[in-house]
Amino acid sequence: MRLAAAAALLLAAAGCAHSPPRNTGPELFAVIPGNGGHVGSIVVRAEGPEQVLDQAYSAARVSADGSAQAARLSAEEVQRDFGGTISALPGRPTSFTLYFLEGRDELTPASRLEMEKVFAELKRRPAPDIVVIGHTDTVGNLGYNDKLSLARAERMRELMIGLGIPPGRIQAAGRGKRELLVQTEDNTSEPRNRRVEISVR
Repeated sequence: MRLAAAAALLLAAAGCAHSPPRNTGPELFAVIPGNGGHVGSIVVRAEGPEQVLDQAYSAARVSADGSAQAARLSAEEVQRDFGGTISALPGRPTSFTLYFLEGRDELTPASRLEMEKVFAELKRRPAPDIVVIGHTDTVGNLGYNDKLSLARAERMRELMIGLGIPPGRIQAAGRGKRELLVQTEDNTSEPRNRRVEISVR
């Protein structure tokens, strides 16, 4: 039996990381919604027609003789049977983009409010790994913008450390004006380029 998965959580009925050897007993494959309710799809190929699972909580039971039968689980059944497995899985990365005042490492008023969402995500994860990348617009030379972009990333890192995040779990770097979100001529003030990109996983 072969299995292809895309953006979906795949669970075996045995509730362990490894599927049982072939033909030793029934297996259950299910699509579980990710963050925001998003689901992908998986294809279960066994004896007979393949089973395409592309709806939340759709499932296929594969018996010892290799035949597959479509099934559907409830959220309660998934939590009851696979809650331990799901909680042990690493969370999907979450990304945030925050914007800065021109020439400074101070967030815009709107991004100060958005920072609360970042804090909430950090508190939700018991041991987050965080990458913070700072950027600038094209006003100023490379050296100036390299320092400014790093200062922006480091400012965010300091705020996270203040929340109790261990410093070793936060990587901060600056890209200067090398990775523009909006392509502009040199010496152009562009608010959307004055940003940090934060990835939390």
